[in-house]
Amino acid sequence: MPELTPGIWVSDPEAYRKKMYRLLGDRDPIAVLAATADALDDIVKSHSAKQMRSRPFEGKWTPTEVIGHLCDAEWVYGFRMRLILCEDEPQILGMDQDRWVSGQRYNERDPAELVRTFRALRGCNVYQWKRMTPADLARTGRHNERGPESLGTMLRMLGGHDLSHLDQITRYLAAAT
Repeated sequence: MPELTPGIWVSDPEAYRKKMYRLLGDRDPIAVLAATADALDDIVKSHSAKQMRSRPFEGKWTPTEVIGHLCDAEWVYGFRMRLILCEDEPQILGMDQDRWVSGQRYNERDPAELVRTFRALRGCNVYQWKRMTPADLARTGRHNERGPESLGTMLRMLGGHDLSHLDQITRYLAAAT
């Protein structure tokens, strides 16, 4: 069994998992996932592209880059979910989220277009999440940074991840004005 590799951005994988669970609380993760695209759309419609591209904190993402990251996460989690659902205990690789965001130059993109991309990806993935049985949610893969992870764990973490980044966008926009 391969050793766990600490992530570039998550130095304590268990603390990260617990933080995502705490943010989600008792909320239904599928309901949170289903509402995120509308929340992003509302944010983008009420702020200019210039505001969305502003960087209120040096070295941190802009609100547009956060939306780009959410698109990346949707691609990645969608792939991981399908991999675990269809294969037996597959290896799941982490990603260097900062390189993905900078490499795709998300801050040069139209925030509304990113929300449309996110909405399409999320719609495909929520459809799959809604169809899962308890046995499906118990299926696991082995994440190279976090160890064994079930689909049920991933679903809860993704809900917390959405809430974390919606809060981040809101805070960054408030700081920029």
